[in-house]
Amino acid sequence: MSNNPASWFEIYVGDIDRARNFYEAVFECRLKRLNNPNLEMWAFPQSLAAYGASGALVKMPGFPPGGNSTLIYFSCQDCAVEESRVVPNGGRIQRPKESIGEYGYISLAIDTEGNMFGLHQPGLGE
Repeated sequence: MSNNPASWFEIYVGDIDRARNFYEAVFECRLKRLNNPNLEMWAFPQSLAAYGASGALVKMPGFPPGGNSTLIYFSCQDCAVEESRVVPNGGRIQRPKESIGEYGYISLAIDTEGNMFGLHQPGLGE
């Protein structure tokens, strides 16, 4: 691979309004509705010139949320800040902020739909 391995992500949800409100509150951002006639998608803010990948919340008939085995980590300046917004917005903390050595810090949380996601704060070596 010549690029970083991830280029896009999708988080499948059951109640898209509830999930959109949760992620907008935790990350203090606004998601944008994507034009897709087959399913409802709300994209996270993105910049094609910036490092990393963007993605969307997706509600697709026949594909329930939770129970999958992919974990997405969102980049944070201090993951304790976003972690502090999870519970007040209907989610729960799976693992509070912890050191991962030279790679920084992580937190694991579960959203309103039962999906686990990570928060990652880079270390000094990144």
